[in-house]
Formats: sequence, structure tokens, C-alpha cells
Amino acid sequence: MKKFSFFLLAFQLLILPATFAGSRAETESESITIPLGGNGYVEKGGTARIKNEGLTNWNKASDAIAIYFRTEAAGSADLSLKLRVPEGNSKISLTVGGKTFQKELNNAESKIISIGKANIKTAGYVKVELKGISKTGAVFAEVSDLIVSGSALEKGAVYVKNNEGSYFHWGRRGPSVHLNYVIPEAAKGKVEWFYNEIMVPKGEDKQGTYYMANGFNAGYFGMQVNSPTERRVLFSIWSPFSTDDPKSIPDSMKIVLLKKGNTTKTGEFGNEGSGGQSYMLYPWEAGKSYAFLTHAQPNNEKKTTIYTAYFKDLEKGDWQLVASFERPQSSVYLNGIYSFLENFSPQTGDQSRRGDYKNQWAIDASGKWHEVNQANFGADATARINYRKDYTGGADQTVFYLKNCGFFNDFTPIRTPFHRKSTGKTHPEIDFNKLP
Repeated sequence: MKKFSFFLLAFQLLILPATFAGSRAETESESITIPLGGNGYVEKGGTARIKNEGLTNWNKASDAIAIYFRTEAAGSADLSLKLRVPEGNSKISLTVGGKTFQKELNNAESKIISIGKANIKTAGYVKVELKGISKTGAVFAEVSDLIVSGSALEKGAVYVKNNEGSYFHWGRRGPSVHLNYVIPEAAKGKVEWFYNEIMVPKGEDKQGTYYMANGFNAGYFGMQVNSPTERRVLFSIWSPFSTDDPKSIPDSMKIVLLKKGNTTKTGEFGNEGSGGQSYMLYPWEAGKSYAFLTHAQPNNEKKTTIYTAYFKDLEKGDWQLVASFERPQSSVYLNGIYSFLENFSPQTGDQSRRGDYKNQWAIDASGKWHEVNQANFGADATARINYRKDYTGGADQTVFYLKNCGFFNDFTPIRTPFHRKSTGKTHPEIDFNKLP
């Protein structure tokens, strides 16, 4: 089940000054060591695996292993691999920039093996592909690192440098990207309802993606691709008690479930913050639009807020209750309203995905509707420390969009302001008294 305190930490970092390559992407005039544990993927194959120590169990010629890094300049790149062949002799190939090198190997101890020199024609992401040709032992090789040197690195390089803070995991997942909505002045501090729509373009519904529509300081609400056959609509609220163990939360600080939809499953989450979680299985489809409505009902006497989430398939027309939770030590309206796009599967961080976010409205405590057509772009710590640079967002006519992962070259600077055109239509018609 998905948990998001890491995202909350990244979201809080948005208040800090944005720093890109200046502090972390130092000029690398000699060589860089790129660990496969944070930069490698098994793009095709069955048994080969990328673990923290690198590539293991590489025993099929059909396996295709990719290693990614980004250069900030064109130029030459001398390539070497740190590897060992546990037994026998192996022959492997390495392809980069349309050029393929072959190498025969038989070193039983880990050793740096020079492969060849490639020409990097333009700045941007470089894909290095490994394939096995022949072997006499059980595996082709165990590979821990790609070592690169040459003039292509004169202006620096972008890659996951080490596993401090579990960054092999976060780095292979790829950067999360955010839309931090600018609420109209007349509604600030008193947004009782927030309405948003998501359309995932066809082909962009990659496994492991969370398209989060309605986020706020206390929780988040959106839809996920959980497996080839399972999709969810998920709504969660964090406890005000800071812990990764939900069992340690005092009763006075627990998130209380008040009601839920007929098909909603509920429970607690932990390990990355703790709180109440709910989700319903729903076969949403790429190319279709879905609506998300969140309600905040503060109670000044009890010092609590009731958060309720409703989901609507716009082709079917009926609102569905997901869940309603009461959060202690709150008594606030919706604050810090945002959307995000996240990949939560390290195995699919080499695949790009996009979400289109549209028709945002804030309804204040007096019932007045305010169209929200401005947002500021944000990204998580993986982007901010310059470990990945495949992230972008923007406004396309009346739609905001977010895109991440897949090692594409275009990226959008953090804090870039976006402004989408008004739809020119009145707000959606919602009878709040008839909501389930």
C-alpha cells in the first residue's frame, strides 16, 4: 500500500531556495563512477536483477541491461566497467550512441575493464546498453559500476552518485513533480472544497504511477496504476503524531474513519509517516477524464477537521464516496493545495509518464467558486540534488501537465510559474446536499 511521507518532506523543501547543479553537480574533469545499483535497469529479460550492489543473475543472452547518465556537454567518453566473472569465460557487448563494443572476459575477481571510446554528439541523457553474447559459466558477469571519463564531462554529469539516504531506491524511481496551486486571494485560508480533474493521455498510464489530484497539508487523493490488472483510487490522511509506526500513535492523535464507500477498503499505513488510508479498486482508463472533490470541515470546539473525498467518472456522472476521516489537532480548511505525479516502482523509472490536470476550482466557506488557473512547478529531493533531470511540466491551453522519468532531455526549472487559460465555462454543477 502506498505511503508518502517522503513526498511530504520533498514538498516542505519547496520553501527553500532552489539549487541545481551548482552545489552537487561539480565539474567532473577526470572520471565518474556510476553505480548500477542506482542507475541501471533490466529493460528486457527475465532473471537478471539490479540490486544495490549492481547487476546480478545475468544469465540470458536475451537480457538487455541499460545504464543511464546525463552529460552537460558533447564530447568523447571513455567507458569502462567494474565487474567480475565468477567462473569460466564470457563475451559481452556494450552499445552507446549507435556504436557497439565487444569484450571477452575471464577475471574472477572484481576489476575495472576498459571497453572503448564513444562520441557523445549532444548534451543530454546517454543510454549504455549491455548484452551477453556467450559464456561458459553460470552468468555473463556481475557488474557493479560504469566508469566514464573524457571531454563530455567537462561541464558536469547527472546520475545517482551513491546510496546515502536510500537513494538507489529513490533515484531509480525517478523524480516526482508537483503543481503547487496559487489560490485566488479571495479564497485563501478558507477553501472548504477543492475540485480537480485528471486525464492520463493514452500510453502514459505506466505501471507504478500515482496521479495525485487533490493534495493538501494533511493528505492526498488521486489514482494509481498498481499492476497490469489493478488500478486504484486512493485517499489518505496523515496523523499529526510523527512516527513511522501506526501502532505507536496515541489514541488522541489517531485518524478516525467516519464513513466510507461500499467498495472502499480502509486501514492504517506506516513506515513513511502514519495515518489513515483508504482506496477503492476502479478500472479507470487512459484517455478519459475523472473528477476529484475534497471537503474540509473544521470543528473549532473539538480542534478537529473532517476530510472527505469523492470520486467521479465523468462519463457515468455519479459521485462516489471514497472515505471520510476525522483528524485531531487540526480545525483548518484546505491549505497547501497541490497535485503531483510520482512513480513508486523503481523497476519502471526508465519509462516516462504524463498526467493532465484541468478544471481546478476552489469553493470557499461561503459557497463561492473560484477558478484556479495558476500554479508553481515543484520537484522532489531527487531532482533538487541533481541526481535526475528528467522532469518537466507546464500549461497547454486550458490544461496543466506534468511529466517525469524515462530519461528525456527537456526539463523545467523548479519554481517556474504556470498559467493555464480559463475554460470560459461556468464551474461544475454539484449539489453538495446530495453527495453520498
